[in-house]
Amino acid sequence: MISLSVTALVFGVVFLAELPDKTALAGLVLGTRYRASYVFAGVAAAFAVHVVLAVAAGSVLTLAPQRLVQAITGVLFLGGAAMLLMKKDEDDDEVKAPRDQSFWRVSGAGFMLILVAEFGDLTQIMTANLAARYDDPLSVGLGAVLALWAVAGLGIVGGKALMKRVPLALITKIAALLMLGLGLWSLYEAVA
Repeated sequence: MISLSVTALVFGVVFLAELPDKTALAGLVLGTRYRASYVFAGVAAAFAVHVVLAVAAGSVLTLAPQRLVQAITGVLFLGGAAMLLMKKDEDDDEVKAPRDQSFWRVSGAGFMLILVAEFGDLTQIMTANLAARYDDPLSVGLGAVLALWAVAGLGIVGGKALMKRVPLALITKIAALLMLGLGLWSLYEAVA
């Protein structure tokens, strides 16, 4: 039986923790380039995998060396920022559609991005802790996955709306600067 109070509590905690995280940024960037429903399908599947892993692992994930996770995250962010900054600008402000926009290609890209970027993330560890605390894996899992899907959906929809008003080159530079900042902060936390 699912507890609505546990589900609501987990939803609120995970939603607020994930909202300022890299997921919304990743969804925004993907949402500017690809069909939103395809991106969401891949992202939603990756989050479902993460929640299942977190709930199944319970509090075991909290034993991972935090400094190592922060260092790897920092390096990945810096690499992503470098890739965005070195990307050649488009000659015009129109978004050039990627060659292959098939469902499997786009959803697969969203799935892999979230699967890798969110592994060991704060919300995954929080979900594991909440699952261990409440001993109600279905309620915790449902609350967590709905919160993560909501944040991803907001990022993807926000990306489409933003593209109507702001050139892609500017969005790319801002995203790169944000990733650079997150990477430096993660590395600082790993060393400090």
